[in-house]
Amino acid sequence: MILNGKKFAQERLSGFLTRSKVVKARLGRKPHLAVVLVGKDPASQVYVGHKKKQCEAVEIKSTLLELPEDCSQQRLEAAILELNNDDAVDGILVQLPMPKNLSDFDPSDYILPQKDVDGLTAANMGLMIKGRAYAEPCTPKGIVELLKANFIEIAGKKAAVLGRSQIVGWPMAWMLTRENATVTVCHSKTQNLNEILKESDIIVVAIGKSKFLDKKSFKKGAVVVDVGIHRLESGKLAGDVDVQGFDDMKISYTPVPGGVGPMTVSQLLDNLLKLVEGK
Repeated sequence: MILNGKKFAQERLSGFLTRSKVVKARLGRKPHLAVVLVGKDPASQVYVGHKKKQCEAVEIKSTLLELPEDCSQQRLEAAILELNNDDAVDGILVQLPMPKNLSDFDPSDYILPQKDVDGLTAANMGLMIKGRAYAEPCTPKGIVELLKANFIEIAGKKAAVLGRSQIVGWPMAWMLTRENATVTVCHSKTQNLNEILKESDIIVVAIGKSKFLDKKSFKKGAVVVDVGIHRLESGKLAGDVDVQGFDDMKISYTPVPGGVGPMTVSQLLDNLLKLVEGK
């Protein structure tokens, strides 16, 4: 079974539009997402454009603040502070990755938790464990929603999460645990990785290595969620997993593109609406 994130994300739009109209009627304005883009990274520009298009589809106002590649940390901090203080801004997103001169700068340290549409501030990450986050990280939350939409049982299953980033790996492990899976977090120092994968019912792969795993890595009937996305020399996109032969093994999987990516944007819209609905 192909876990079609694009299809499910499209199906969620009507519900988002209804919620957006309710907010507009209550506040007298559309929900408002402010996006900060530093530099001219081509992939980031594509992502920002896609997010803007999805916002427009559900009557969410989206504004873009573009800062130069050589933007100083002080200037970026000031820009975030200004958005924090703007009552007409409901959610703030600083597009990653940062340019090299800001590679050690974590913008989430400066965003108000109440406007943290990505769910990545230290406050929201901590509140997530308590079950009281204003918003939760978009990619792992979108993955959980996609699994549920496809009636994939999580409770009682063995799950493996490959990668331990704050954006995907750690929150993904927590969310699967919250759904009553038994979770193993794997990384570059993990021993016996093949044995762990072969025993796992659900595997989320977020390691950033093109076609690192293939059908030999998984058992028959497994569920494989591929967070990776890479552009090959041919120009085609590929993930961290080579899905050739998956149908023969009855493996359910997310395609690249069209799997996790659309769900991340979909969850971003859901998070923004939750932030403004909570006002």
